[in-house]
Amino acid sequence: MRFTRFGALVAAAVVATGLTVAGCTSGDGGSGDIVTVNAGEPQNPLVPTNTNENMGGRVLDRLFAGLKYYDADGKAYNEVAQAIETTDRQHYKITLKDWKFIDGTPVTAKSFVDAWNYGALGTNGQNLNWAYSSIAGFDQVSSNPPTAQTLSGLKVIDDKTFTVDLKQPSIDFELSLGFAAFYPMPDVAFKDMKAFGENPIGNGPYKFANSGAWQHNVQIDLVPNPDYPGGRKPKNKGLRFVMYQSFDTAYADLLAGNLDALDTIPTSALSSFKQDLGDRAIGKPTAQNQHVGIQPSTPHFGGEEGVLRRRAISMAINRQQICDTIWKGTKIPARDFTAATLPGFRGDLPGVEFLQYNPEEAKKLWAQANALSPWSGRFEIAYNSDGGHQDWIEAVANSIKNTLGIDAVATPYPTFKQIRDLVSSRTIGKAFRYGWQGDYPSMFQFLTSQYLSSSETNDVDYKNPEFDRLIAQAQAAPTPEESYKVVAQAQTLLLRDMADIPVLDYMAEAGHSEKVKKAPLTWNGLFDFENIEK
Repeated sequence: MRFTRFGALVAAAVVATGLTVAGCTSGDGGSGDIVTVNAGEPQNPLVPTNTNENMGGRVLDRLFAGLKYYDADGKAYNEVAQAIETTDRQHYKITLKDWKFIDGTPVTAKSFVDAWNYGALGTNGQNLNWAYSSIAGFDQVSSNPPTAQTLSGLKVIDDKTFTVDLKQPSIDFELSLGFAAFYPMPDVAFKDMKAFGENPIGNGPYKFANSGAWQHNVQIDLVPNPDYPGGRKPKNKGLRFVMYQSFDTAYADLLAGNLDALDTIPTSALSSFKQDLGDRAIGKPTAQNQHVGIQPSTPHFGGEEGVLRRRAISMAINRQQICDTIWKGTKIPARDFTAATLPGFRGDLPGVEFLQYNPEEAKKLWAQANALSPWSGRFEIAYNSDGGHQDWIEAVANSIKNTLGIDAVATPYPTFKQIRDLVSSRTIGKAFRYGWQGDYPSMFQFLTSQYLSSSETNDVDYKNPEFDRLIAQAQAAPTPEESYKVVAQAQTLLLRDMADIPVLDYMAEAGHSEKVKKAPLTWNGLFDFENIEK
Protein backbone atom coordinates (compact mmCIF):
# COMPACT_ATOMS: atom_id res chain seq x y z
CA MET A 1 0.00 0.00 0.00
CA ARG A 2 2.24 2.33 1.25
CA PHE A 3 5.66 3.43 2.20
CA THR A 4 6.36 2.87 5.80
CA ARG A 5 7.86 5.03 8.31
CA PHE A 6 8.00 1.89 9.94
CA GLY A 7 7.03 1.59 10.21
CA ALA A 8 4.57 2.39 9.22
CA LEU A 9 3.75 2.35 6.03
CA VAL A 10 5.05 0.32 8.14
CA ALA A 11 7.49 0.52 9.65
CA ALA A 12 5.10 -0.08 7.83
CA ALA A 13 4.66 1.51 7.34
CA VAL A 14 5.21 0.79 6.47
CA VAL A 15 9.67 -0.94 11.97
CA ALA A 16 7.52 -0.02 10.06
CA THR A 17 6.41 3.27 11.23
CA GLY A 18 7.58 6.66 10.90
CA LEU A 19 6.66 9.07 13.53
CA THR A 20 6.62 12.78 13.43
CA VAL A 21 8.98 15.40 14.69
CA ALA A 22 6.62 16.67 17.33
CA GLY A 23 7.01 14.41 20.33
CA CYS A 24 4.32 14.38 22.96
CA THR A 25 2.67 12.29 25.59
CA SER A 26 -1.00 11.96 25.07
CA GLY A 27 -2.30 11.76 28.58
CA ASP A 28 -6.00 11.07 28.60
CA GLY A 29 -6.50 14.51 27.10
CA GLY A 30 -10.18 14.31 27.92
CA SER A 31 -10.54 11.56 25.35
CA GLY A 32 -12.68 9.36 27.63
CA ASP A 33 -13.92 6.48 25.51
CA ILE A 34 -11.97 7.68 22.48
CA VAL A 35 -9.27 5.17 21.51
CA THR A 36 -5.79 6.71 21.35
CA VAL A 37 -3.39 5.10 18.87
CA ASN A 38 0.15 5.94 17.73
CA ALA A 39 0.62 7.81 14.49
CA GLY A 40 2.74 10.35 12.66
CA GLU A 41 2.22 13.44 10.52
CA PRO A 42 0.94 12.46 7.03
CA GLN A 43 3.29 13.45 4.24
CA ASN A 44 0.53 15.08 2.18
CA PRO A 45 -3.08 16.25 2.50
CA LEU A 46 -5.47 13.31 2.84
CA VAL A 47 -6.44 12.79 -0.81
CA PRO A 48 -7.17 9.14 -1.75
CA THR A 49 -5.33 9.28 -5.07
CA ASN A 50 -2.18 10.79 -3.54
CA THR A 51 -1.74 9.05 -0.17
CA ASN A 52 0.98 6.44 -0.52
CA GLU A 53 2.40 6.25 2.99
CA ASN A 54 1.25 4.64 6.17
CA MET A 55 0.65 7.60 8.44
CA GLY A 56 -1.72 9.23 6.01
CA GLY A 57 -3.13 5.89 4.92
CA ARG A 58 -4.19 4.73 8.37
CA VAL A 59 -6.35 7.85 8.73
CA LEU A 60 -7.59 7.98 5.12
CA ASP A 61 -8.84 4.39 5.25
CA ARG A 62 -11.08 5.30 8.19
CA LEU A 63 -12.57 8.28 6.36
CA PHE A 64 -13.43 6.61 3.06
CA ALA A 65 -15.25 3.51 1.88
CA GLY A 66 -14.45 1.83 -1.41
CA LEU A 67 -16.17 -0.74 -3.54
CA LYS A 68 -14.68 -3.38 -1.26
CA TYR A 69 -13.08 -3.57 2.18
CA TYR A 70 -10.72 -6.08 3.78
CA ASP A 71 -11.16 -7.82 7.11
CA ALA A 72 -8.33 -8.49 9.56
CA ASP A 73 -7.27 -11.58 7.62
CA GLY A 74 -7.28 -9.80 4.25
CA LYS A 75 -10.52 -11.30 3.00
CA ALA A 76 -12.39 -8.91 0.70
CA TYR A 77 -16.08 -8.04 1.01
CA ASN A 78 -18.30 -5.71 -0.99
CA GLU A 79 -18.67 -2.31 0.68
CA VAL A 80 -20.15 0.41 -1.56
CA ALA A 81 -20.48 -2.15 -4.38
CA GLN A 82 -23.80 -3.94 -4.64
CA ALA A 83 -22.35 -6.16 -7.35
CA ILE A 84 -19.14 -6.47 -9.38
CA GLU A 85 -19.84 -8.56 -12.48
CA THR A 86 -17.42 -9.95 -15.07
CA THR A 87 -17.24 -12.98 -17.30
CA ASP A 88 -13.68 -12.57 -18.50
CA ARG A 89 -11.81 -10.57 -15.78
CA GLN A 90 -11.32 -7.80 -18.34
CA HIS A 91 -14.72 -6.14 -18.64
CA TYR A 92 -16.58 -5.24 -15.44
CA LYS A 93 -20.02 -3.91 -14.62
CA ILE A 94 -20.19 -2.34 -11.15
CA THR A 95 -23.45 -1.55 -9.39
CA LEU A 96 -23.56 0.62 -6.26
CA LYS A 97 -25.57 0.56 -3.05
CA ASP A 98 -27.35 3.64 -1.73
CA TRP A 99 -24.60 5.63 -0.03
CA LYS A 100 -23.79 9.20 0.97
CA PHE A 101 -20.75 11.34 1.68
CA ILE A 102 -20.72 12.98 5.09
CA ASP A 103 -21.99 16.26 3.59
CA GLY A 104 -25.15 14.47 2.49
CA THR A 105 -24.39 14.32 -1.23
CA PRO A 106 -24.89 10.90 -2.83
CA VAL A 107 -22.04 8.59 -3.76
CA THR A 108 -22.62 7.89 -7.45
CA ALA A 109 -20.89 6.13 -10.30
CA LYS A 110 -19.54 9.54 -11.30
CA SER A 111 -17.95 9.88 -7.82
CA PHE A 112 -15.78 6.84 -8.60
CA VAL A 113 -15.10 7.58 -12.26
CA ASP A 114 -14.13 11.20 -11.59
CA ALA A 115 -11.78 10.19 -8.77
CA TRP A 116 -10.05 7.51 -10.84
CA ASN A 117 -9.66 9.81 -13.81
CA TYR A 118 -8.15 12.46 -11.55
CA GLY A 119 -5.67 9.95 -10.14
CA ALA A 120 -4.68 8.63 -13.55
CA LEU A 121 -4.11 11.99 -15.27
CA GLY A 122 -0.37 12.47 -15.49
CA THR A 123 -0.45 16.25 -15.06
CA ASN A 124 -2.07 15.83 -11.64
CA GLY A 125 1.08 14.05 -10.39
CA GLN A 126 -0.74 11.70 -8.04
CA ASN A 127 1.34 9.22 -6.05
CA LEU A 128 -1.08 6.34 -6.70
CA ASN A 129 -1.15 6.94 -10.45
CA TRP A 130 0.27 3.45 -11.05
CA ALA A 131 -2.85 1.83 -9.59
CA TYR A 132 -4.85 2.65 -12.73
CA SER A 133 -2.30 1.26 -15.18
CA SER A 134 -4.40 -1.79 -16.03
CA ILE A 135 -7.39 0.30 -17.17
CA ALA A 136 -7.84 0.93 -20.91
CA GLY A 137 -6.61 4.39 -21.92
CA PHE A 138 -4.12 4.74 -19.08
CA ASP A 139 -1.13 5.20 -21.40
CA GLN A 140 -2.78 8.15 -23.11
CA VAL A 141 -3.97 9.78 -19.88
CA SER A 142 -0.75 9.31 -17.94
CA SER A 143 1.66 10.35 -20.69
CA ASN A 144 3.56 13.64 -20.60
CA PRO A 145 1.83 15.52 -22.05
CA PRO A 146 -1.44 13.55 -21.88
CA THR A 147 -3.14 12.83 -25.20
CA ALA A 148 -6.46 12.22 -23.40
CA GLN A 149 -7.98 13.64 -20.23
CA THR A 150 -10.08 10.65 -19.14
CA LEU A 151 -9.66 6.89 -19.17
CA SER A 152 -11.37 5.31 -22.16
CA GLY A 153 -11.99 2.22 -20.04
CA LEU A 154 -14.36 4.01 -17.63
CA LYS A 155 -17.98 4.75 -18.54
CA VAL A 156 -20.84 6.01 -16.36
CA ILE A 157 -24.06 4.17 -17.25
CA ASP A 158 -26.30 5.81 -14.65
CA ASP A 159 -26.04 7.09 -11.07
CA LYS A 160 -25.68 3.56 -9.70
CA THR A 161 -23.78 1.84 -12.50
CA PHE A 162 -20.46 2.16 -14.29
CA THR A 163 -18.29 -0.11 -16.39
CA VAL A 164 -14.55 -0.73 -16.37
CA ASP A 165 -12.63 -2.09 -19.34
CA LEU A 166 -9.07 -3.24 -18.71
CA LYS A 167 -6.28 -3.51 -21.28
CA GLN A 168 -6.27 -7.27 -20.69
CA PRO A 169 -7.65 -9.73 -18.16
CA SER A 170 -6.43 -9.15 -14.60
CA ILE A 171 -6.29 -11.80 -11.95
CA ASP A 172 -6.47 -9.38 -9.02
CA PHE A 173 -8.23 -6.23 -10.24
CA GLU A 174 -11.40 -7.01 -8.31
CA LEU A 175 -9.39 -7.80 -5.18
CA SER A 176 -7.67 -4.42 -5.44
CA LEU A 177 -10.90 -2.42 -5.36
CA GLY A 178 -10.74 -1.85 -1.60
CA PHE A 179 -7.46 0.05 -2.03
CA ALA A 180 -7.42 3.82 -1.43
CA ALA A 181 -6.66 4.61 -5.08
CA PHE A 182 -10.16 3.36 -5.90
CA TYR A 183 -12.10 5.38 -3.34
CA PRO A 184 -14.77 7.82 -4.59
CA MET A 185 -14.54 11.59 -4.14
CA PRO A 186 -17.38 14.14 -4.12
CA ASP A 187 -17.70 16.94 -6.66
CA VAL A 188 -16.49 19.52 -4.14
CA ALA A 189 -13.06 17.84 -3.98
CA PHE A 190 -12.18 18.89 -7.53
CA LYS A 191 -12.80 22.58 -6.82
CA ASP A 192 -9.89 22.79 -4.35
CA MET A 193 -8.09 19.47 -3.85
CA LYS A 194 -5.61 20.82 -1.29
CA ALA A 195 -8.38 22.23 0.90
CA PHE A 196 -10.29 18.96 0.50
CA GLY A 197 -7.24 17.01 1.69
CA GLU A 198 -6.98 19.15 4.82
CA ASN A 199 -10.62 18.48 5.74
CA PRO A 200 -11.76 15.42 3.74
CA ILE A 201 -15.41 14.82 2.95
CA GLY A 202 -15.47 11.06 2.99
CA ASN A 203 -18.01 8.26 3.06
CA GLY A 204 -16.35 5.87 5.49
CA PRO A 205 -16.92 4.61 9.03
CA TYR A 206 -15.39 7.74 10.61
CA LYS A 207 -15.25 11.46 9.95
CA PHE A 208 -13.18 14.35 11.31
CA ALA A 209 -14.39 15.24 14.81
CA ASN A 210 -14.52 18.95 13.92
CA SER A 211 -12.93 21.53 11.63
CA GLY A 212 -9.77 21.54 13.78
CA ALA A 213 -9.50 17.77 14.02
CA TRP A 214 -6.11 17.70 12.30
CA GLN A 215 -3.64 19.44 14.59
CA HIS A 216 -0.53 19.15 12.47
CA ASN A 217 2.35 17.28 14.14
CA VAL A 218 0.16 16.69 17.20
CA GLN A 219 -2.95 14.58 16.58
CA ILE A 220 -5.94 13.81 14.36
CA ASP A 221 -9.35 13.19 15.98
CA LEU A 222 -12.01 11.05 14.30
CA VAL A 223 -15.54 10.17 15.44
CA PRO A 224 -17.90 7.53 14.03
CA ASN A 225 -19.93 8.49 10.98
CA PRO A 226 -23.52 7.79 12.12
CA ASP A 227 -24.74 7.43 8.53
CA TYR A 228 -22.19 4.79 7.51
CA PRO A 229 -24.17 1.75 6.29
CA GLY A 230 -21.31 -0.66 5.59
CA GLY A 231 -19.59 -3.64 7.18
CA ARG A 232 -16.96 -1.71 9.19
CA LYS A 233 -19.17 -0.09 11.83
CA PRO A 234 -16.93 1.21 14.66
CA LYS A 235 -17.04 -0.59 18.00
CA ASN A 236 -15.54 2.45 19.73
CA LYS A 237 -16.56 6.07 20.18
CA GLY A 238 -13.75 7.50 18.11
CA LEU A 239 -10.02 7.45 17.35
CA ARG A 240 -7.27 9.86 18.26
CA PHE A 241 -4.13 9.41 16.16
CA VAL A 242 -1.35 10.74 18.41
CA MET A 243 1.89 11.77 16.72
CA TYR A 244 5.07 10.74 18.51
CA GLN A 245 8.75 11.54 18.09
CA SER A 246 9.83 8.03 19.05
CA PHE A 247 8.42 4.61 19.72
CA ASP A 248 10.16 4.62 23.10
CA THR A 249 8.02 7.59 24.16
CA ALA A 250 4.91 5.91 22.79
CA TYR A 251 5.73 2.68 24.63
CA ALA A 252 6.19 4.57 27.90
CA ASP A 253 2.75 6.10 27.36
CA LEU A 254 1.31 2.64 26.66
CA LEU A 255 2.71 1.29 29.93
CA ALA A 256 1.40 4.32 31.81
CA GLY A 257 -2.07 3.94 30.34
CA ASN A 258 -1.83 7.19 28.39
CA LEU A 259 -1.92 5.43 25.00
CA ASP A 260 -4.48 2.74 24.23
CA ALA A 261 -2.79 0.91 21.35
CA LEU A 262 0.72 0.84 19.88
CA ASP A 263 1.38 -1.01 16.63
CA THR A 264 5.18 -1.11 16.86
CA ILE A 265 7.13 -2.11 19.96
CA PRO A 266 10.50 -0.26 20.04
CA THR A 267 13.63 -2.34 19.67
CA SER A 268 14.63 -1.36 23.23
CA ALA A 269 11.60 -3.25 24.59
CA LEU A 270 11.49 -6.31 22.32
CA SER A 271 13.09 -8.54 24.94
CA SER A 272 10.76 -7.37 27.72
CA PHE A 273 7.43 -6.31 26.24
CA LYS A 274 5.75 -9.71 26.59
CA GLN A 275 6.61 -9.70 30.29
CA ASP A 276 5.60 -6.04 30.61
CA LEU A 277 2.25 -6.48 28.87
CA GLY A 278 1.30 -10.09 29.53
CA ASP A 279 -1.83 -10.99 27.58
CA ARG A 280 -1.92 -7.43 26.22
CA ALA A 281 1.09 -8.20 24.01
CA ILE A 282 0.18 -8.92 20.38
CA GLY A 283 2.18 -10.66 17.64
CA LYS A 284 1.31 -11.61 14.07
CA PRO A 285 3.20 -12.32 10.81
CA THR A 286 2.35 -9.50 8.43
CA ALA A 287 2.80 -8.35 4.84
CA GLN A 288 5.44 -5.71 5.48
CA ASN A 289 9.07 -5.40 4.49
CA GLN A 290 12.15 -3.22 4.77
CA HIS A 291 14.55 -2.49 1.92
CA VAL A 292 17.57 -0.33 1.16
CA GLY A 293 16.99 1.63 -2.03
CA ILE A 294 19.64 3.29 -4.20
CA GLN A 295 18.66 5.43 -7.16
CA PRO A 296 20.84 4.86 -10.27
CA SER A 297 21.69 8.57 -10.38
CA THR A 298 23.68 8.09 -7.16
CA PRO A 299 27.42 8.08 -8.02
CA HIS A 300 28.77 4.56 -8.65
CA PHE A 301 25.28 2.99 -8.79
CA GLY A 302 24.32 3.29 -12.43
CA GLY A 303 24.56 0.59 -15.11
CA GLU A 304 26.68 -2.55 -14.74
CA GLU A 305 28.73 -1.03 -11.93
CA GLY A 306 25.55 -0.37 -9.97
CA VAL A 307 24.32 -3.93 -10.35
CA LEU A 308 27.64 -5.31 -9.07
CA ARG A 309 27.73 -2.90 -6.12
CA ARG A 310 24.11 -3.59 -5.08
CA ARG A 311 24.79 -7.34 -5.21
CA ALA A 312 27.96 -6.90 -3.17
CA ILE A 313 26.25 -4.74 -0.56
CA SER A 314 23.34 -7.18 -0.32
CA MET A 315 25.68 -10.13 0.25
CA ALA A 316 27.63 -8.10 2.82
CA ILE A 317 24.55 -7.78 5.07
CA ASN A 318 24.22 -10.43 7.77
CA ARG A 319 20.42 -10.39 7.83
CA GLN A 320 19.96 -13.32 10.19
CA GLN A 321 22.30 -11.83 12.79
CA ILE A 322 20.49 -8.48 12.58
CA CYS A 323 17.09 -10.17 12.95
CA ASP A 324 18.33 -12.15 15.94
CA THR A 325 20.29 -9.48 17.79
CA ILE A 326 18.51 -6.22 16.98
CA TRP A 327 15.00 -7.52 16.43
CA LYS A 328 15.13 -10.39 18.95
CA GLY A 329 13.75 -12.80 16.37
CA THR A 330 10.69 -10.68 15.57
CA LYS A 331 11.77 -10.16 11.95
CA ILE A 332 12.97 -12.63 9.31
CA PRO A 333 15.52 -12.20 6.49
CA ALA A 334 13.96 -11.17 3.18
CA ARG A 335 13.89 -13.83 0.50
CA ASP A 336 12.16 -11.90 -2.27
CA PHE A 337 10.83 -8.42 -3.10
CA THR A 338 7.35 -8.88 -1.58
CA ALA A 339 6.51 -10.51 1.76
CA ALA A 340 6.60 -14.09 2.97
CA THR A 341 2.95 -14.05 4.12
CA LEU A 342 1.48 -13.35 0.67
CA PRO A 343 -0.17 -16.00 -1.56
CA GLY A 344 2.30 -17.34 -4.11
CA PHE A 345 5.44 -16.49 -2.12
CA ARG A 346 8.51 -18.53 -2.99
CA GLY A 347 11.68 -18.46 -0.94
CA ASP A 348 13.81 -20.38 -3.46
CA LEU A 349 13.83 -18.07 -6.47
CA PRO A 350 16.84 -18.21 -8.81
CA GLY A 351 19.17 -15.48 -7.61
CA VAL A 352 18.06 -15.67 -3.97
CA GLU A 353 21.73 -16.24 -3.13
CA PHE A 354 22.22 -12.50 -3.62
CA LEU A 355 20.08 -12.03 -0.49
CA GLN A 356 22.27 -14.32 1.59
CA TYR A 357 25.29 -13.32 3.66
CA ASN A 358 28.43 -14.31 1.77
CA PRO A 359 31.44 -12.09 2.68
CA GLU A 360 33.86 -13.63 0.20
CA GLU A 361 31.52 -13.32 -2.77
CA ALA A 362 30.60 -9.78 -1.68
CA LYS A 363 34.28 -8.78 -1.79
CA LYS A 364 34.72 -10.31 -5.25
CA LEU A 365 31.73 -8.44 -6.63
CA TRP A 366 32.94 -5.18 -5.09
CA ALA A 367 36.35 -5.70 -6.70
CA GLN A 368 34.69 -6.30 -10.08
CA ALA A 369 32.83 -3.01 -9.69
CA ASN A 370 36.07 -1.24 -8.73
CA ALA A 371 37.62 -2.52 -11.96
CA LEU A 372 34.95 -0.54 -13.82
CA SER A 373 35.25 2.57 -11.67
CA PRO A 374 37.27 2.78 -8.43
CA TRP A 375 35.17 3.46 -5.34
CA SER A 376 35.63 6.72 -3.48
CA GLY A 377 33.84 8.46 -0.63
CA ARG A 378 31.50 6.93 1.90
CA PHE A 379 28.41 4.75 1.57
CA GLU A 380 25.56 6.41 3.44
CA ILE A 381 22.16 4.92 4.28
CA ALA A 382 19.57 7.58 5.08
CA TYR A 383 16.89 6.74 7.63
CA ASN A 384 14.21 8.66 9.49
CA SER A 385 15.09 8.92 13.17
CA ASP A 386 11.42 9.26 14.12
CA GLY A 387 10.69 5.69 13.07
CA GLY A 388 12.72 3.42 15.35
CA HIS A 389 15.25 2.52 12.65
CA GLN A 390 18.58 3.63 14.08
CA ASP A 391 19.69 0.32 15.60
CA TRP A 392 19.04 -1.91 12.63
CA ILE A 393 20.25 0.54 9.98
CA GLU A 394 23.47 1.06 11.94
CA ALA A 395 23.83 -2.73 12.11
CA VAL A 396 23.36 -2.94 8.32
CA ALA A 397 25.97 -0.22 7.78
CA ASN A 398 28.44 -1.93 10.14
CA SER A 399 27.98 -5.26 8.38
CA ILE A 400 28.74 -3.61 5.03
CA LYS A 401 31.71 -1.73 6.48
CA ASN A 402 33.23 -4.81 8.12
CA THR A 403 32.74 -6.98 5.04
CA LEU A 404 33.76 -4.61 2.25
CA GLY A 405 36.22 -2.45 4.16
CA ILE A 406 34.55 0.79 3.11
CA ASP A 407 33.31 3.75 5.13
CA ALA A 408 29.62 2.80 5.48
CA VAL A 409 27.45 4.84 7.84
CA ALA A 410 23.83 5.31 8.86
CA THR A 411 22.71 8.90 8.24
CA PRO A 412 19.70 10.13 10.24
CA TYR A 413 17.07 12.60 9.08
CA PRO A 414 14.64 13.99 11.67
CA THR A 415 11.39 12.95 10.02
CA PHE A 416 9.95 10.43 7.63
CA LYS A 417 8.42 13.25 5.58
CA GLN A 418 11.86 14.79 4.97
CA ILE A 419 13.25 11.59 3.51
CA ARG A 420 10.13 10.90 1.45
CA ASP A 421 10.32 14.39 -0.06
CA LEU A 422 14.00 13.96 -0.96
CA VAL A 423 13.44 10.50 -2.43
CA SER A 424 10.40 11.64 -4.42
CA SER A 425 12.28 14.64 -5.85
CA ARG A 426 15.31 12.44 -6.70
CA THR A 427 17.60 14.65 -4.58
CA ILE A 428 18.43 12.16 -1.81
CA GLY A 429 21.88 11.42 -3.34
CA LYS A 430 22.52 8.37 -1.14
CA ALA A 431 21.05 5.01 -0.21
CA PHE A 432 17.86 5.16 1.86
CA ARG A 433 15.74 2.93 4.03
CA TYR A 434 12.20 2.35 2.90
CA GLY A 435 9.51 -0.16 3.60
CA TRP A 436 6.27 -1.27 2.03
CA GLN A 437 3.09 -2.40 3.72
CA GLY A 438 0.41 -4.15 1.71
CA ASP A 439 -2.87 -2.43 0.92
CA TYR A 440 -4.47 -5.59 -0.42
CA PRO A 441 -3.13 -9.14 -0.07
CA SER A 442 -1.40 -9.61 -3.40
CA MET A 443 2.20 -9.76 -4.53
CA PHE A 444 1.22 -7.57 -7.47
CA GLN A 445 0.66 -4.56 -5.24
CA PHE A 446 4.24 -4.74 -3.99
CA LEU A 447 5.75 -5.35 -7.42
CA THR A 448 3.77 -2.98 -9.63
CA SER A 449 3.92 -0.08 -7.20
CA GLN A 450 7.66 -0.25 -6.67
CA TYR A 451 9.21 -1.66 -9.85
CA LEU A 452 6.91 -1.12 -12.82
CA SER A 453 8.49 1.36 -15.24
CA SER A 454 5.41 3.61 -15.25
CA SER A 455 4.89 3.69 -11.49
CA GLU A 456 5.12 7.05 -9.73
CA THR A 457 6.26 5.19 -6.60
CA ASN A 458 9.13 3.37 -8.35
CA ASP A 459 11.62 5.24 -6.17
CA VAL A 460 14.66 3.25 -7.32
CA ASP A 461 13.94 4.11 -10.97
CA TYR A 462 13.98 0.48 -12.05
CA LYS A 463 13.15 0.35 -15.76
CA ASN A 464 12.95 -3.05 -17.40
CA PRO A 465 10.50 -3.70 -20.27
CA GLU A 466 10.84 -7.45 -19.77
CA PHE A 467 9.79 -7.13 -16.13
CA ASP A 468 6.81 -4.98 -17.20
CA ARG A 469 5.84 -7.61 -19.79
CA LEU A 470 6.03 -10.46 -17.26
CA ILE A 471 3.88 -8.59 -14.76
CA ALA A 472 1.27 -8.05 -17.49
CA GLN A 473 1.49 -11.72 -18.41
CA ALA A 474 1.08 -12.77 -14.79
CA GLN A 475 -1.97 -10.52 -14.44
CA ALA A 476 -3.54 -12.15 -17.47
CA ALA A 477 -2.87 -15.73 -16.30
CA PRO A 478 -5.94 -18.00 -16.19
CA THR A 479 -5.35 -19.29 -12.65
CA PRO A 480 -3.55 -18.05 -9.52
CA GLU A 481 -1.08 -20.93 -9.78
CA GLU A 482 -0.11 -19.96 -13.34
CA SER A 483 0.13 -16.35 -12.27
CA TYR A 484 2.51 -17.19 -9.41
CA LYS A 485 4.85 -18.99 -11.83
CA VAL A 486 5.17 -15.88 -14.00
CA VAL A 487 5.54 -13.62 -10.95
CA ALA A 488 8.48 -15.82 -9.95
CA GLN A 489 10.09 -15.14 -13.35
CA ALA A 490 9.57 -11.40 -12.87
CA GLN A 491 11.15 -11.50 -9.43
CA THR A 492 14.07 -13.46 -10.84
CA LEU A 493 14.76 -10.42 -13.03
CA LEU A 494 14.63 -8.17 -9.97
CA LEU A 495 17.20 -10.39 -8.27
CA ARG A 496 19.42 -10.48 -11.37
CA ASP A 497 19.39 -6.68 -11.59
CA MET A 498 19.24 -6.13 -7.80
CA ALA A 499 16.57 -3.48 -8.35
CA ASP A 500 17.03 -2.62 -4.68
CA ILE A 501 18.20 -4.49 -1.59
CA PRO A 502 15.53 -6.39 0.36
CA VAL A 503 16.60 -6.75 3.99
CA LEU A 504 13.82 -8.14 6.17
CA ASP A 505 10.16 -9.10 6.49
CA TYR A 506 7.96 -8.32 9.46
CA MET A 507 6.28 -10.14 12.22
CA ALA A 508 4.33 -7.35 13.87
CA GLU A 509 4.79 -6.85 17.61
CA ALA A 510 2.23 -4.58 19.23
CA GLY A 511 0.33 -4.02 22.44
CA HIS A 512 -2.63 -2.35 24.10
CA SER A 513 -3.34 -0.76 27.45
CA GLU A 514 -5.38 -2.13 30.36
CA LYS A 515 -8.24 0.15 29.28
CA VAL A 516 -8.68 -1.81 26.06
CA LYS A 517 -10.62 -5.06 25.85
CA LYS A 518 -9.67 -5.93 22.28
CA ALA A 519 -7.20 -4.57 19.72
CA PRO A 520 -6.78 -6.99 16.80
CA LEU A 521 -3.99 -6.63 14.25
CA THR A 522 -4.68 -7.03 10.55
CA TRP A 523 -2.87 -9.02 7.89
CA ASN A 524 -0.68 -6.00 7.02
CA GLY A 525 0.35 -5.05 10.55
CA LEU A 526 -2.04 -2.18 11.24
CA PHE A 527 -4.72 -2.33 13.90
CA ASP A 528 -8.22 -3.30 12.88
CA PHE A 529 -9.16 0.18 14.07
CA GLU A 530 -12.95 -0.20 13.80
CA ASN A 531 -12.79 -3.25 16.07
CA ILE A 532 -10.68 -1.79 18.88
CA GLU A 533 -12.88 -1.94 21.96
CA LYS A 534 -12.43 -0.21 25.31
